Amino acid sequence: MASTASRTVSTPDGPGRLWIDDADDPRLRLVLGHGAGGGVDARDLTALAAALPAVGISVVRVEQPWHVAGKRLAPRPDTLDRAWLAALEAVPGDVPIIAGGRSAGARVACRTARSVGAVAVVALAFPLHPPGKPERSRAAELLGAGVPTLVVQGARDTFGRPDEFPADAPGGHGPADDGSATSEASVPSVVEVPGADHGMAVSKAYDQDKALAMVAGTVREFVEPFAG
Repeated sequence: MASTASRTVSTPDGPGRLWIDDADDPRLRLVLGHGAGGGVDARDLTALAAALPAVGISVVRVEQPWHVAGKRLAPRPDTLDRAWLAALEAVPGDVPIIAGGRSAGARVACRTARSVGAVAVVALAFPLHPPGKPERSRAAELLGAGVPTLVVQGARDTFGRPDEFPADAPGGHGPADDGSATSEASVPSVVEVPGADHGMAVSKAYDQDKALAMVAGTVREFVEPFAG
């Protein structure tokens, strides 16, 4: 397993960057996007990049163009999706790809999963709704991913606690990425990280390293059946 490599990629919205932690003999590739409030160095993203290559899962973290450019605010969702799709064109397709990310990056992964040919989605700290506004649910994005989906959510996440997530898919269908068709919605598997907030930071009663190890172990267990 080599050290982290980086590569600049062109997108319609300016240069993005891939941060690559390759397995020696990859069986899967997990591609992760960051949130609107931080970059690819988020604690859960770095934990996955550190842990998974040793078990044959390459990890690619996609840094969005707005973040590469040093901007403080993320752009509109359609702009994020467009840049993500362009960046993933530079990701090798020699093994199955699982799309994922944290917070806003998880939303992007759900909205575009079928377009990039992902076999599954990993959603870390999915922002089910803005804090204190459960009526503004984003469950349709999650249910519309169209592929098996794992949600790893902190017990104290103000953007949606684990018990707030839908247990079924009303209507059984979600919109296609181009709005022209429908496909079966995926009921997500939701795993709670005890004591963790939206940033996967745990309260003093819990151990941070153990929490991140749980995140990595949960993701590994979910993705391994998709290995090529």
